This record gives sequence, C-alpha cells and structure tokens, in this order.
Amino acid sequence: MPMIALTTTEKLTAEKEEALQRGLGKAIALLPGKSEAHLMISLQGDVPMFFQGEKRCAAFLEVSCFGRSAMPEAYEKMTGALCALLEKTLCVPPASTYVKYTESANWGWNGRNL
Repeated sequence: MPMIALTTTEKLTAEKEEALQRGLGKAIALLPGKSEAHLMISLQGDVPMFFQGEKRCAAFLEVSCFGRSAMPEAYEKMTGALCALLEKTLCVPPASTYVKYTESANWGWNGRNL
C-alpha cells in the first residue's frame, strides 16, 4: 500500500499529470512487493520552492510504504527512475530533486489498521 506525493515548482497540465501517474505507477514496481494495484498518488504543482538559497525549478517526492523494508539497491533504482521521469515530464533536473522514503508498520485503510 504505497503512497507517492509530489510537490514541484512546475505547472501541471492534464497531460503532465497523466504522464506522471503512468510513470509513478511503473516506478513503484521497482520496490519488491509493491504495485500500482493499491498505489495512491498526490500531485501538487506550481508551488514556490527554494533550493540552495534560490527560488528555482525543483521537486520533492515522498514515497511512503506499508510494511517490509526494501534493500538499498531497490531504492537506488527507484530514485533513478523517479528523477528520470521528472526530468522528462517536467524538465526538473535530478540535481534539483529530493526523494524521501518512509516505511511504516502502522497503516490504516478501509476503516481499520492493517
């Protein structure tokens, strides 16, 4: 049960949102046991962001997952895929993209905790 939240300086058109949704859906499968089947995505664009002391093109991704820990290699592959997706879709350079991963044993869904 993963959740990916994207915050970016870039304006998100319907076409860009669709491309991001497809790309994020594919990228989540890089983590063992995760798939698009239960993936939730939040996209927030046109947000002023400052990076290295300057207002500039940037993005922040938060990837939250229920359960098991993935190996560092899986996170490395996913970070590469996410940065490539944002560079292709939004022209946000990888050097201006942060990705945060969080795993949780406590996750609620459908009125109960899993």
